[in-house]
Amino acid sequence: MSLGLETPSVELSIAAVERDTGLGKDTLRVWERRYGFPIPRRDANDERSYPMAQVEKLRAIKRLMDHGHRPGRIVALTLQELQHMSESLMGAPTPVGMGHAARKAEAAHYVGLLRSHDTEGLRQQLKQALANQGLKQFVAHVVAPLTAAVGDAWMRGELQVFEEHTYSTCISALLRQAIDHLTETSTLATPRVLLTTFPQEAHGLGLLMAESMLALQGARSVSLGTQTPVADIVKASQAHDIQVVALSFSVSMKPKHVVGGLSELRQLLPASVEIWVGGNNPALKRCAQSGLVVLGGLDHITAQVHRWRTTYA
Repeated sequence: MSLGLETPSVELSIAAVERDTGLGKDTLRVWERRYGFPIPRRDANDERSYPMAQVEKLRAIKRLMDHGHRPGRIVALTLQELQHMSESLMGAPTPVGMGHAARKAEAAHYVGLLRSHDTEGLRQQLKQALANQGLKQFVAHVVAPLTAAVGDAWMRGELQVFEEHTYSTCISALLRQAIDHLTETSTLATPRVLLTTFPQEAHGLGLLMAESMLALQGARSVSLGTQTPVADIVKASQAHDIQVVALSFSVSMKPKHVVGGLSELRQLLPASVEIWVGGNNPALKRCAQSGLVVLGGLDHITAQVHRWRTTYA
């Protein structure tokens, strides 16, 4: 029997929508005027508030924008049409290699644990995989494909933000423990590598995977975490007598920020300091310049460390 009670609909403030979707307040206001979407309501203080259905559509738009779609062409689409476009992006070719199908199935299994909120089961199984395979194989054959699978699942709307954060926290703890153990037992210390991202790049797992591969080679790493201004990267390089600055770029970062930031950094760093860049941002293909090394994958780090030592050590 109904008691006549209704659950109030959840609405987010414009600040909350900005944090949730990554779309700035100014962008939301401009779209409201230019495209007629989103259509916010007004709360008791006459401030904008957004129903969750609109927030979900804004998330889908942002995912497609991260892959190069222009807002003017997609804002008017329905949520179902946006989701269909997102699914089509997942059809991109994936690396083929020995055991690829098995690794893909393994990644799907871990994503299933994440979606069922079995955090402890996920942690224990990943910990066991690390113990069985060793750090190098774990990073290359478990963490890399699993991180891609988690990103794909989030893009399709199959994972919530908190679930993606749960995964990142779990993997980060395992990798950090393994890196610290290697660092304690290493006798080598070159090259001295500074790891970070630009202010527009919040994704940090790529840094940890790179740091893992560097630790396996005995290189000394100084990690600043994510979102470091260019001027501070330069200051940190001077303070730690850095020989290589390594930066990670996900597909979500705007190409102009990638190219512009790297150009500025190259001008400010001494020519003797190399810049290594990696990630899946398409702008990296345009970044082949003097003193800048574009890594084709995690496995390229080993070769670059060897080249550096042969050249400078």
